[in-house]
Amino acid sequence: MTIIAQRIEQIAIGKKQHFKNLTMFPLLDKNPREAQFLLLEEALKSGRARVTEISDGGSVPELKFVNDGDRPVLLLDGEELIGAKQNRIINLTILVPAKTTIVIPVSCVEQGRWRADSTAFAAAKRTHFAAGRSRKASRVTEAMNRTGSRRTDQGEIWEDIEAKFCRMKVSSPTGAAAAMYEQNHQDLERYRQAFKPVDSQTGALFAINGQAIGLDLFDSTRPLQAMLPGLVQSYALDAIDNFEEKTAAKEAKTKIAAKLLEDCAAAIVNRFPAVGLGHDLRLQGSGITGGALAVDERIIHLCAFRMTEEERNSHRYGSRMARPSVRREGQTKNDVIY
Repeated sequence: MTIIAQRIEQIAIGKKQHFKNLTMFPLLDKNPREAQFLLLEEALKSGRARVTEISDGGSVPELKFVNDGDRPVLLLDGEELIGAKQNRIINLTILVPAKTTIVIPVSCVEQGRWRADSTAFAAAKRTHFAAGRSRKASRVTEAMNRTGSRRTDQGEIWEDIEAKFCRMKVSSPTGAAAAMYEQNHQDLERYRQAFKPVDSQTGALFAINGQAIGLDLFDSTRPLQAMLPGLVQSYALDAIDNFEEKTAAKEAKTKIAAKLLEDCAAAIVNRFPAVGLGHDLRLQGSGITGGALAVDERIIHLCAFRMTEEERNSHRYGSRMARPSVRREGQTKNDVIY
Protein backbone atom coordinates (compact mmCIF):
# COMPACT_ATOMS: atom_id res chain seq x y z
CA MET A 1 0.00 0.00 0.00
CA THR A 2 1.39 3.43 -0.94
CA ILE A 3 1.67 6.31 1.48
CA ILE A 4 -1.10 8.06 -0.49
CA ALA A 5 -3.40 5.05 -0.14
CA GLN A 6 -2.72 5.05 3.59
CA ARG A 7 -3.61 8.74 3.78
CA ILE A 8 -6.84 8.27 1.87
CA GLU A 9 -7.87 5.51 4.27
CA GLN A 10 -7.99 8.15 7.00
CA ILE A 11 -10.51 10.29 5.07
CA ALA A 12 -14.30 10.28 5.16
CA ILE A 13 -16.56 12.00 2.61
CA GLY A 14 -18.78 14.65 4.19
CA LYS A 15 -22.15 16.03 3.17
CA LYS A 16 -21.91 17.53 -0.29
CA GLN A 17 -22.52 21.19 -1.08
CA HIS A 18 -23.87 22.25 -4.48
CA PHE A 19 -24.29 25.46 -6.47
CA LYS A 20 -25.36 25.59 -10.11
CA ASN A 21 -23.20 22.97 -11.85
CA LEU A 22 -20.45 22.70 -9.20
CA THR A 23 -20.50 20.20 -6.33
CA MET A 24 -18.02 20.06 -3.44
CA PHE A 25 -17.53 16.98 -1.28
CA PRO A 26 -15.79 17.91 2.00
CA LEU A 27 -13.01 15.46 2.87
CA LEU A 28 -13.07 14.92 6.60
CA ASP A 29 -10.07 13.84 8.63
CA LYS A 30 -10.45 11.42 11.50
CA ASN A 31 -7.32 12.78 13.14
CA PRO A 32 -6.28 16.19 11.73
CA ARG A 33 -2.82 17.50 12.58
CA GLU A 34 -1.79 21.01 13.52
CA ALA A 35 -0.06 22.87 10.69
CA GLN A 36 3.52 23.73 11.61
CA PHE A 37 4.08 26.03 8.64
CA LEU A 38 2.97 29.36 7.24
CA LEU A 39 1.00 29.71 4.03
CA LEU A 40 2.31 31.81 1.16
CA GLU A 41 -0.01 34.79 1.59
CA GLU A 42 0.52 35.14 5.34
CA ALA A 43 4.31 34.79 4.97
CA LEU A 44 4.43 37.51 2.28
CA LYS A 45 2.07 39.86 4.13
CA SER A 46 3.99 39.57 7.38
CA GLY A 47 7.29 40.29 5.64
CA ARG A 48 8.77 36.95 6.68
CA ALA A 49 9.17 35.88 3.05
CA ARG A 50 9.45 37.40 -0.41
CA VAL A 51 9.39 36.17 -3.99
CA THR A 52 11.39 37.88 -6.74
CA GLU A 53 12.82 37.24 -10.17
CA ILE A 54 16.03 35.24 -9.89
CA SER A 55 18.03 38.16 -11.35
CA ASP A 56 17.58 41.54 -13.05
CA GLY A 57 17.21 39.70 -16.35
CA GLY A 58 14.81 37.15 -14.92
CA SER A 59 13.98 33.61 -16.06
CA VAL A 60 10.48 32.57 -17.11
CA PRO A 61 10.48 29.09 -15.46
CA GLU A 62 12.21 30.10 -12.20
CA LEU A 63 11.74 32.47 -9.28
CA LYS A 64 13.67 33.13 -6.09
CA PHE A 65 11.92 32.48 -2.80
CA VAL A 66 13.44 33.92 0.37
CA ASN A 67 12.15 32.65 3.70
CA ASP A 68 13.49 34.87 6.47
CA GLY A 69 11.09 33.46 9.07
CA ASP A 70 11.48 30.82 11.75
CA ARG A 71 8.87 28.48 10.25
CA PRO A 72 8.63 26.68 6.90
CA VAL A 73 6.36 28.19 4.23
CA LEU A 74 3.98 26.11 2.11
CA LEU A 75 3.67 26.99 -1.59
CA LEU A 76 0.69 25.30 -3.20
CA ASP A 77 0.60 23.59 -6.58
CA GLY A 78 -0.99 26.02 -9.06
CA GLU A 79 -0.97 28.99 -6.68
CA GLU A 80 -0.65 32.24 -8.63
CA LEU A 81 1.93 34.96 -8.00
CA ILE A 82 1.33 38.40 -9.51
CA GLY A 83 3.75 41.21 -10.26
CA ALA A 84 7.45 41.51 -11.16
CA LYS A 85 8.06 40.86 -14.88
CA GLN A 86 5.04 38.58 -15.46
CA ASN A 87 2.52 36.59 -13.46
CA ARG A 88 3.45 32.97 -12.70
CA ILE A 89 1.94 29.84 -11.14
CA ILE A 90 3.84 27.40 -8.93
CA ASN A 91 4.49 24.09 -10.67
CA LEU A 92 4.09 21.81 -7.64
CA THR A 93 3.69 22.02 -3.88
CA ILE A 94 6.86 23.05 -2.03
CA LEU A 95 7.64 23.41 1.68
CA VAL A 96 10.42 25.98 1.96
CA PRO A 97 12.58 25.51 5.09
CA ALA A 98 12.97 28.33 7.60
CA LYS A 99 15.84 30.77 7.02
CA THR A 100 16.36 29.50 3.49
CA THR A 101 16.58 30.92 -0.03
CA ILE A 102 15.71 28.58 -2.91
CA VAL A 103 14.84 28.69 -6.60
CA ILE A 104 11.28 27.48 -7.27
CA PRO A 105 9.88 26.09 -10.56
CA VAL A 106 7.05 28.15 -12.05
CA SER A 107 5.13 28.69 -15.27
CA CYS A 108 4.05 31.92 -16.93
CA VAL A 109 0.34 32.79 -17.09
CA GLU A 110 0.82 36.22 -18.71
CA GLN A 111 2.31 35.75 -22.15
CA GLY A 112 2.42 39.37 -23.35
CA ARG A 113 4.36 41.08 -20.56
CA TRP A 114 8.08 41.00 -19.74
CA ARG A 115 8.60 44.18 -17.79
CA ALA A 116 8.75 44.83 -14.08
CA ASP A 117 5.51 46.08 -12.52
CA SER A 118 7.01 45.60 -9.06
CA THR A 119 10.23 44.41 -7.45
CA ALA A 120 8.54 41.45 -5.77
CA PHE A 121 5.48 39.24 -6.21
CA ALA A 122 2.23 39.22 -4.27
CA ALA A 123 -0.11 36.27 -3.72
CA ALA A 124 -3.13 36.35 -6.03
CA LYS A 125 -5.26 34.39 -3.51
CA ARG A 126 -6.23 31.86 -6.15
CA THR A 127 -4.96 28.81 -7.97
CA HIS A 128 -4.82 28.20 -11.71
CA PHE A 129 -8.05 26.88 -13.23
CA ALA A 130 -8.48 23.17 -12.56
CA ALA A 131 -8.20 21.88 -16.14
CA GLY A 132 -4.93 23.79 -16.53
CA ARG A 133 -3.60 22.48 -13.21
CA SER A 134 -4.37 18.94 -14.36
CA ARG A 135 -2.43 19.26 -17.61
CA LYS A 136 0.40 21.04 -15.83
CA ALA A 137 0.62 18.19 -13.32
CA SER A 138 0.93 15.67 -16.17
CA ARG A 139 3.75 17.62 -17.79
CA VAL A 140 5.62 18.04 -14.51
CA THR A 141 5.40 14.29 -13.93
CA GLU A 142 6.74 13.63 -17.42
CA ALA A 143 9.66 16.02 -16.90
CA MET A 144 10.53 14.49 -13.54
CA ASN A 145 10.49 10.97 -15.00
CA ARG A 146 12.65 12.00 -17.95
CA THR A 147 15.15 14.45 -16.52
CA GLY A 148 14.34 15.11 -12.87
CA SER A 149 13.29 18.71 -13.65
CA ARG A 150 9.97 20.23 -12.57
CA ARG A 151 9.26 22.15 -15.77
CA THR A 152 6.01 22.24 -17.69
CA ASP A 153 5.08 22.65 -21.35
CA GLN A 154 4.96 26.45 -21.35
CA GLY A 155 3.51 26.65 -24.84
CA GLU A 156 0.65 24.36 -23.84
CA ILE A 157 -0.17 26.54 -20.82
CA TRP A 158 -0.40 29.63 -23.03
CA GLU A 159 -2.54 27.71 -25.56
CA ASP A 160 -4.91 26.60 -22.78
CA ILE A 161 -5.31 30.19 -21.59
CA GLU A 162 -5.89 31.52 -25.13
CA ALA A 163 -8.49 28.83 -25.84
CA LYS A 164 -10.29 29.63 -22.60
CA PHE A 165 -10.19 33.34 -23.47
CA CYS A 166 -11.97 32.57 -26.75
CA ARG A 167 -14.62 30.33 -25.20
CA MET A 168 -15.35 32.75 -22.34
CA LYS A 169 -15.06 35.90 -24.50
CA VAL A 170 -12.30 37.33 -22.30
CA SER A 171 -9.60 39.73 -23.45
CA SER A 172 -6.35 40.92 -21.94
CA PRO A 173 -3.67 43.14 -23.50
CA THR A 174 -0.96 40.97 -21.92
CA GLY A 175 -2.73 37.61 -22.16
CA ALA A 176 -2.96 37.43 -18.37
CA ALA A 177 -4.98 34.54 -16.96
CA ALA A 178 -5.98 36.97 -14.21
CA ALA A 179 -8.36 38.62 -16.69
CA MET A 180 -10.61 35.55 -16.67
CA TYR A 181 -11.09 35.88 -12.93
CA GLU A 182 -11.51 39.65 -13.06
CA GLN A 183 -14.04 39.66 -15.91
CA ASN A 184 -16.07 36.85 -14.29
CA HIS A 185 -15.75 38.28 -10.78
CA GLN A 186 -19.46 38.47 -9.97
CA ASP A 187 -20.24 34.90 -11.04
CA LEU A 188 -17.13 33.57 -9.30
CA GLU A 189 -18.08 35.39 -6.11
CA ARG A 190 -21.48 33.67 -6.13
CA TYR A 191 -19.78 30.29 -6.40
CA ARG A 192 -17.28 31.20 -3.69
CA GLN A 193 -19.96 32.24 -1.22
CA ALA A 194 -21.90 29.01 -1.80
CA PHE A 195 -19.18 26.74 -0.40
CA LYS A 196 -18.08 26.82 3.23
CA PRO A 197 -15.60 24.67 5.17
CA VAL A 198 -17.03 22.34 7.81
CA ASP A 199 -15.65 20.88 11.02
CA SER A 200 -12.73 18.45 10.58
CA GLN A 201 -12.45 19.26 6.86
CA THR A 202 -8.92 18.95 5.52
CA GLY A 203 -9.73 18.53 1.84
CA ALA A 204 -12.21 19.20 -0.93
CA LEU A 205 -13.23 17.10 -3.93
CA PHE A 206 -15.02 18.87 -6.76
CA ALA A 207 -17.39 17.73 -9.50
CA ILE A 208 -18.67 19.69 -12.51
CA ASN A 209 -21.88 18.75 -14.33
CA GLY A 210 -22.08 15.62 -12.17
CA GLN A 211 -18.56 14.39 -13.03
CA ALA A 212 -15.69 14.22 -10.53
CA ILE A 213 -12.84 16.51 -11.61
CA GLY A 214 -10.22 16.70 -8.87
CA LEU A 215 -9.31 17.17 -5.24
CA ASP A 216 -6.94 18.89 -2.84
CA LEU A 217 -6.17 17.26 0.49
CA PHE A 218 -4.08 18.68 3.36
CA ASP A 219 -3.11 17.09 6.66
CA SER A 220 -4.66 19.84 8.79
CA THR A 221 -7.75 22.06 8.77
CA ARG A 222 -6.07 25.48 8.74
CA PRO A 223 -4.59 25.37 5.20
CA LEU A 224 -7.85 24.00 3.82
CA GLN A 225 -9.85 26.81 5.40
CA ALA A 226 -7.43 29.43 4.08
CA MET A 227 -7.11 28.00 0.57
CA LEU A 228 -10.71 26.90 -0.03
CA PRO A 229 -11.97 30.23 -1.51
CA GLY A 230 -9.17 30.17 -4.11
CA LEU A 231 -9.73 26.49 -4.88
CA VAL A 232 -13.47 27.06 -5.32
CA GLN A 233 -12.76 29.83 -7.83
CA SER A 234 -10.35 27.54 -9.69
CA TYR A 235 -13.06 24.93 -10.24
CA ALA A 236 -15.80 27.52 -10.63
CA LEU A 237 -14.01 29.07 -13.60
CA ASP A 238 -14.14 25.68 -15.32
CA ALA A 239 -17.75 25.24 -14.22
CA ILE A 240 -18.67 28.55 -15.87
CA ASP A 241 -16.70 27.59 -18.97
CA ASN A 242 -18.54 24.24 -19.17
CA PHE A 243 -21.97 25.34 -17.99
CA GLU A 244 -24.78 23.17 -19.33
CA GLU A 245 -28.32 24.30 -18.56
CA LYS A 246 -29.67 20.74 -18.66
CA THR A 247 -27.18 19.55 -16.00
CA ALA A 248 -26.87 22.75 -13.98
CA ALA A 249 -28.99 21.42 -11.14
CA LYS A 250 -27.52 17.91 -11.27
CA GLU A 251 -25.75 17.18 -8.03
CA ALA A 252 -22.89 14.73 -8.27
CA LYS A 253 -23.40 11.43 -6.47
CA THR A 254 -21.21 10.48 -3.53
CA LYS A 255 -20.14 7.30 -5.32
CA ILE A 256 -18.23 9.27 -7.95
CA ALA A 257 -16.27 11.04 -5.20
CA ALA A 258 -15.53 7.68 -3.60
CA LYS A 259 -14.37 6.33 -6.98
CA LEU A 260 -11.96 9.23 -7.50
CA LEU A 261 -10.46 8.63 -4.06
CA GLU A 262 -10.27 4.90 -4.80
CA ASP A 263 -8.43 5.53 -8.06
CA CYS A 264 -6.00 7.91 -6.34
CA ALA A 265 -5.26 5.19 -3.81
CA ALA A 266 -4.67 2.68 -6.62
CA ALA A 267 -2.43 4.96 -8.71
CA ILE A 268 1.26 4.27 -9.21
CA VAL A 269 3.37 6.59 -7.07
CA ASN A 270 6.93 7.62 -7.93
CA ARG A 271 9.11 9.34 -5.33
CA PHE A 272 11.70 12.10 -5.82
CA PRO A 273 13.69 14.32 -3.43
CA ALA A 274 11.70 17.55 -3.09
CA VAL A 275 12.84 21.05 -4.03
CA GLY A 276 12.40 22.05 -0.38
CA LEU A 277 11.63 19.76 2.54
CA GLY A 278 10.53 16.16 2.08
CA HIS A 279 9.78 14.17 -1.06
CA ASP A 280 7.71 14.79 -4.18
CA LEU A 281 5.29 11.99 -5.00
CA ARG A 282 3.87 11.81 -8.51
CA LEU A 283 0.70 9.88 -9.39
CA GLN A 284 0.17 7.99 -12.63
CA GLY A 285 -2.34 5.42 -13.82
CA SER A 286 -6.00 4.65 -13.10
CA GLY A 287 -6.93 7.70 -15.18
CA ILE A 288 -5.37 9.95 -12.53
CA THR A 289 -2.71 12.62 -12.65
CA GLY A 290 -1.33 14.75 -9.83
CA GLY A 291 1.22 14.92 -7.09
CA ALA A 292 1.82 15.15 -3.38
CA LEU A 293 4.38 16.45 -0.93
CA ALA A 294 5.41 14.11 1.88
CA VAL A 295 7.50 15.24 4.85
CA ASP A 296 8.57 12.71 7.49
CA GLU A 297 6.21 10.22 5.81
CA ARG A 298 3.23 12.54 6.24
CA ILE A 299 1.25 13.78 3.24
CA ILE A 300 1.32 17.55 3.68
CA HIS A 301 -0.66 18.16 0.49
CA LEU A 302 -2.12 16.00 -2.26
CA CYS A 303 -3.69 17.26 -5.47
CA ALA A 304 -5.13 14.84 -8.00
CA PHE A 305 -7.27 15.13 -11.11
CA ARG A 306 -9.38 12.86 -13.25
CA MET A 307 -7.80 12.90 -16.69
CA THR A 308 -9.98 13.59 -19.71
CA GLU A 309 -10.16 11.11 -22.57
CA GLU A 310 -8.03 13.46 -24.65
CA GLU A 311 -5.35 13.57 -21.97
CA ARG A 312 -5.35 9.79 -21.57
CA ASN A 313 -4.86 9.36 -25.30
CA SER A 314 -2.14 11.99 -25.55
CA HIS A 315 1.14 10.60 -26.79
CA ARG A 316 2.88 12.94 -24.39
CA TYR A 317 1.46 11.22 -21.33
CA GLY A 318 1.96 7.78 -19.90
CA SER A 319 4.91 6.64 -22.01
CA ARG A 320 7.01 3.91 -20.48
CA MET A 321 9.96 5.73 -19.02
CA ALA A 322 12.02 3.63 -16.63
CA ARG A 323 14.45 5.68 -14.59
CA PRO A 324 16.77 3.93 -12.11
CA SER A 325 16.77 7.03 -9.87
CA VAL A 326 13.01 6.86 -9.39
CA ARG A 327 11.71 4.69 -6.55
CA ARG A 328 8.12 3.61 -6.87
CA GLU A 329 6.16 3.42 -3.64
CA GLY A 330 5.88 -0.15 -2.36
CA GLN A 331 8.63 -1.52 -4.64
CA THR A 332 12.05 -2.93 -3.92
CA LYS A 333 15.12 -2.13 -5.99
CA ASN A 334 14.70 -5.46 -7.83
CA ASP A 335 11.21 -4.64 -9.05
CA VAL A 336 10.78 -3.62 -12.69
CA ILE A 337 9.49 -0.08 -13.20
CA TYR A 338 7.34 0.66 -16.24
